[in-house]
Amino acid sequence: MADEEKKEVIKKKKTSKVWEVYEAKGELKRKNSSCPKCGDGVFMAKHKDRVTCGKCGYTEFISQKKEE
Repeated sequence: MADEEKKEVIKKKKTSKVWEVYEAKGELKRKNSSCPKCGDGVFMAKHKDRVTCGKCGYTEFISQKKEE
């Protein structure tokens, strides 16, 4: 059997965690804001110093006030 077939490795995709995006207290509320360019359904990712859209790349920087 010189022509042995190699087994194809199937990678499992990570499941989406939709329940982490919403908060349910009486009614459904979105935790993250939606993108102003893409519209509802596309969430903005929260980073340390900015909020970014993963689809179009729109970025809003968060200004932090220094306490003196």
